Amino acid sequence: MKRIQVNFTKEQYELLQKLKGELGNSDSEVIKNITMAWLSEKSLISTTLKEKIFNNY
Repeated sequence: MKRIQVNFTKEQYELLQKLKGELGNSDSEVIKNITMAWLSEKSLISTTLKEKIFNNY
């Protein structure tokens, strides 16, 4: 596990608080799930995996 410090404005943090329960129960879960959803939406996860698979064979 790796810890990463991020800073949010008051308004950004208030928005994150509204997502608790929907995207996770803690600040870190919400941030992690937002990040993973964004990466998935941008197809960065599947693209990276496809490149790794292609390069290994």
